[in-house]
Amino acid sequence: MHPIIFFSRMDFSQSNLFGYIEDLQELTIIERPVRRSLKTPEEIERLTVDEELSDIERAVYLLSSGQDIQGTSVVANLPALMRQNPAETLRRVLPKIREVLHVAGVEMQLTAAVSFLTVLQEESVSIHTYSHSFLHIILQNLEHRDAGVSNAWLETLLAVIEALPKETIRHEILNPLVSKAQLSQTLQSRLVTCKIMGKLANKFEAHIIKREILPLVKSLCQDVEYEVRTCMCRQLEHIAKGIGTELTKTVVLPELVELARDEGSSVRLAAFETLVNLLDMFDADDRSQTVLPLVKSFCEKSFKADESILVSLSFHLGKLCNGLYGIFTPEQHLRFLEFYKKLSTLGLQQENGHNDNQLQLQTLEQEKKYISVRKNCAYNFPAMIVFVDPKNFHLELYSIFFCLCHDPEVPVRYTMAISFYEVAKLLNSGVYTIHKELVTLLQDESLEVLDALVGHLPEILELMTNGGENSGSESKLLSIPDLIPALTTAEQRAATSLKWRTHEKLLQKYACLPHIIPSDQIYYRFLHRMLTIILTNNVLPVQKAAARTLCVYLRYNRKQEQRHEVIQKLIEQLGQGKSYWNRLRFLDTCEFIMELFSKSFFCKYFFLPVLELTHDPVANVRMKLCYLLPKVKSTLKIPTDKHLLQQLELCIRKLLCQEKDKDVLTIVKRTVLELDRMEISVDAFQKRFYENDLLDQEKERQEHLLLEMEQLEKEKQQNEGRSTNINDKMFEKKRRDSKTSSVLGKSITLSVPGSSSSTSAGKEDKKSKLVRSQSFSTQALHPKYSNIDKCPNKSSATGYTSSVSGMGKSCMLSFSDDSFRTHSTGNSGNVAFPSSCSSRNLFNSADQKNNGNKESQSRKMSMCLWLLYGCFRVKGGLWLPVIARTSFWSHFIYLLSQRSERPQQQEKEHKIFGNRGPLHRTVSAHHSYFFPSPYKV
Repeated sequence: MHPIIFFSRMDFSQSNLFGYIEDLQELTIIERPVRRSLKTPEEIERLTVDEELSDIERAVYLLSSGQDIQGTSVVANLPALMRQNPAETLRRVLPKIREVLHVAGVEMQLTAAVSFLTVLQEESVSIHTYSHSFLHIILQNLEHRDAGVSNAWLETLLAVIEALPKETIRHEILNPLVSKAQLSQTLQSRLVTCKIMGKLANKFEAHIIKREILPLVKSLCQDVEYEVRTCMCRQLEHIAKGIGTELTKTVVLPELVELARDEGSSVRLAAFETLVNLLDMFDADDRSQTVLPLVKSFCEKSFKADESILVSLSFHLGKLCNGLYGIFTPEQHLRFLEFYKKLSTLGLQQENGHNDNQLQLQTLEQEKKYISVRKNCAYNFPAMIVFVDPKNFHLELYSIFFCLCHDPEVPVRYTMAISFYEVAKLLNSGVYTIHKELVTLLQDESLEVLDALVGHLPEILELMTNGGENSGSESKLLSIPDLIPALTTAEQRAATSLKWRTHEKLLQKYACLPHIIPSDQIYYRFLHRMLTIILTNNVLPVQKAAARTLCVYLRYNRKQEQRHEVIQKLIEQLGQGKSYWNRLRFLDTCEFIMELFSKSFFCKYFFLPVLELTHDPVANVRMKLCYLLPKVKSTLKIPTDKHLLQQLELCIRKLLCQEKDKDVLTIVKRTVLELDRMEISVDAFQKRFYENDLLDQEKERQEHLLLEMEQLEKEKQQNEGRSTNINDKMFEKKRRDSKTSSVLGKSITLSVPGSSSSTSAGKEDKKSKLVRSQSFSTQALHPKYSNIDKCPNKSSATGYTSSVSGMGKSCMLSFSDDSFRTHSTGNSGNVAFPSSCSSRNLFNSADQKNNGNKESQSRKMSMCLWLLYGCFRVKGGLWLPVIARTSFWSHFIYLLSQRSERPQQQEKEHKIFGNRGPLHRTVSAHHSYFFPSPYKV
């Protein structure tokens, strides 16, 4: 059975055998290049150099008989040879390099151009020696057949021209250019001449340029090749700056006008860009008569016959509009603004009557061009705000701003995000109008857009919340609810991506939020999120950024309870966490704490938890702690923190005695030496630590200020709550009093007994009593005194306080007018006396417990009799519970106690004032408020 199974699994057919052979052949083909790349012994022998040769001799040997790669190595090492031995290098090595470069390849040529420029920048030799030794080699290789090599040598030459003296430039460079600018020379030679002309214009005086350079410039502007005309046109800007305004107007401007009408599109484009860059050098007449007509023709042709200029026109449109602003008529101003709006939406809607089929036929190149145009419009948006005036932004440009911020292409939105800060600065007080677009860009699906916006996010948010000098607080408050969800969404999206640098940058910028968002919002929406990032994120820079931002949030938190909660979580979840990684992050957080907070704050909350990590089982944690110990010691102040210094010294002794890890022990010993050299600051200021002490004092002052502000806010909230409760209680009492007055008003005839056969005058008197009692019930709870706090009475006699705690408002009536009191005796004296006697017994019992003086007791009793009599006179004896709720009685009892404690002063006052002493005058003053004019006699 086994052989049958074996042969059933193996297939030795011819096709399969050929398949195995082909696979083997492929393997041999793959291995062949590896074998060929190996050097033979002969090749190794040729590459071997005697080790006893000096650097100069080795360089000469490799340039003479070595391979190309060895020669390239020598050329790359030329700056080092010039630093070591410049004389021998110039005498022996440089001539060999000059010989080799005639036949060298592209790599060696490029390396030589870079090395020659490095020698110039390092100033290894004098400029005279450099021009004598290196300049001829540079000029010889300018016309290399390879364009890349030629451009590399040209860049080196242009850098050398900046350092060369004028005479050397004139003889070695300018004179040979006359022949190289002729039509008989190669195209590459004439292009090099154009670029050198632009560089030489800044090195000579105007008359030399006019005599020797401008004739060459004019001939090159009329060259038969459009590449030469284009190159020379772009150099006209540098030449114009060298010859001045007058020559520019007479020589350069006519050439630009002619080149702007050239048949080559690249030449016209170069002429247009040069005109825009030279706007500052033209006067108003040149701008209005020459430049503006050219620009208008460019704009008209850009959509019709010459779309090649469209991208450049959109890029320079902002500079162009502001440069020609002074000569625009209102109609032209509006026309250029509409042109900008048209470019801003190019490709997003049908243009020039194109239908849907034509739009579908747009090539990919056109789409890229339209995207570039809209991107350039986004780049020029701040300039267009200046063009239309920020006051007209909402009317003229807001719709375009909205479209650009919601553009379907990422490059356009990216450019808007970069320029968003400039737009916000220009709008100033009107910045609240673009708040929605800020939220949109924060929630953009592309992290590139978010990364571009984050660069100036603190400044943007500050402008958004402050909104300039003229904006009101309403716009600030309305912006916060939308900003907070957008900020949290942006952070979460950055956290879930792989672009950790964007996430780190975002967390660093979020440290500005305490100056923008209220402390409670930061605590609930951001602070705990930072702690979560520290605990869960795997990228170290992101964790450190989150830790520092969390410390900033803690620094500006305005509630002590929340601060203590965060500190407790930091100690428990980081400092005492199970993962050593979290404990390392706790030490990073403590470093940020020492940077942002005062020394006393760190010593109070974090000093001992940090020292506990000296017993950490992981060596890396103990090692990081040792590096941190000098900073920890610098937070101590003597003699206040003497006990903490002892704890620090104890921990260091334990580390020295018990540490088993060699690396940690080495760092501990090094740290001990550093700690011994440190000086601890004292509580008083020292000259050596004066600036640091001032900074720490300022931090401590701000921390105390936060605590005081928190206490003031708590007191304010308590006062507001107390006033609200008092208002509610007084309103409820007034409501019950009004119900009681309406009921008792109907049965007032039953409350006051009298003869049934009384005259009509007696009935009128009862009606007047009823009216006065109802009027008093409404006046007793005047809103002015509804918020007066009730003074608590600490007397032991509860009956006394319950019966007389609130009668002050009605009791004043008996003392306010003697005639009124006499009039009330004849009408309702039978009702008043029994109640007054019962109340008097309560008063006497309370006074006997509090004061044994019989004279004061009799005086108090007589005064209370008159008070109660007045109450029953006005209210018919039934309104005592209502009147007793007022808070005046507490003040009145206080006055009584003051009079009872000073009998001699009372006698003097009686002799001087009679029955109308200070107490009576106080009551009368209140009487004038509580009782309107009908009750005054």
